[in-house]
Amino acid sequence: MDFSLNEEQQTIRDAILKHCAQFSPEYWLEHDRSAEFPHDFYKSLVDAGWLGISTPTEFGGSGLGITEAALMMQAIAESGAGMSGASAVHMPVFSLQPVALFGNEAQKQRIFAPVIEGADRVCFAVTEPNAGLNTTELKTRADKVQGGYLVNGEKIWISTAQVANKMLLLARTTPLDKVTKKTQGLSLFYTDLNRANIDVRLIHKMGRHAVDSNMLFITDLFIPEEDRIGAEGDGFKIILHGMNPERILIGAESVGIGRAAIARAARYAKERIVFNRPIGMNQGIQHPLAKCWAQLEAANLMVFKAASLFDQGLDCGVEANAGKYLAAEFAFEACHTAMLTLGGMGYAQEYHVERLLREVLIPRTAPISPHMILNFLAEKVLDLPKSY
Repeated sequence: MDFSLNEEQQTIRDAILKHCAQFSPEYWLEHDRSAEFPHDFYKSLVDAGWLGISTPTEFGGSGLGITEAALMMQAIAESGAGMSGASAVHMPVFSLQPVALFGNEAQKQRIFAPVIEGADRVCFAVTEPNAGLNTTELKTRADKVQGGYLVNGEKIWISTAQVANKMLLLARTTPLDKVTKKTQGLSLFYTDLNRANIDVRLIHKMGRHAVDSNMLFITDLFIPEEDRIGAEGDGFKIILHGMNPERILIGAESVGIGRAAIARAARYAKERIVFNRPIGMNQGIQHPLAKCWAQLEAANLMVFKAASLFDQGLDCGVEANAGKYLAAEFAFEACHTAMLTLGGMGYAQEYHVERLLREVLIPRTAPISPHMILNFLAEKVLDLPKSY
């Protein structure tokens, strides 16, 4: 059992950290203040070929696994870009997994290349205002019409919809009262984000202002039948294959942002002199930071265990959820501890720790809450009764 990175994986990590060094912490602070999408950062990764890291080689990608994608996303967050940098490219890296697994050859040929080349930008439209994590209760309807479907409904917390021109959309094609199982009757589509039929409304939020979150109001959107991924009614089953990779990437990004915060705090602790000595000599400063480091590294092992299982085609639901839970919780503690280490300056934007603290609340909350993960683990690992 070898926990070290192989030569290729270490090269990926080093290359991404070097690439991201072109974009200073001040760059990310300015984009957070202006709420402007980091287009030049995005383009730089496109030009360097990184968006296709886990896309099959026959469609122009690198053909690597979720392990390598997680290393890339972690390094982006760890560079100081935080969730603003990671979320800018998160969707194209993971969201097309259902297409890779269930799309037909024509769809793969049509979909992958424009995403990798940066011509198409994708958002992931699943969550709804009145359904939350209860995906089987989605109300967005896709009614069968000549040549395709007519879609009406609402979606919420849809990242990058302000800049996207494509979306991966989950909608109900068979009414809930006409299926034998609640998980049936949902269908997945990869289609145009047609703004003539979709009203995209920005949600003003606490952090990660550079990457938008939105509500979508969909009215009579026509989707051609060839834009449906997989069989009609199989959308829930298909989307599950994208959820574990998403949890793995979110977990890796959480570890990255936690590492960034701890590194800043440790550097400050060595430089800040109080009572004629660096505050880093005090165990009251050392011990919380050391504890955070240990917690993050332990969480990282679970995240990459999940990634390894996924890349081997093995079940990784427990590990992916546990890794996301541990990484997000410990990353939050790391960012909070870093802020406390800096004292009053931790509250100042110019030291960047407050930005990391605001952003780390995203993986702690989304795409699944810590409480739902604990429900899942209690049921699947401890064999306790289902509580939801």
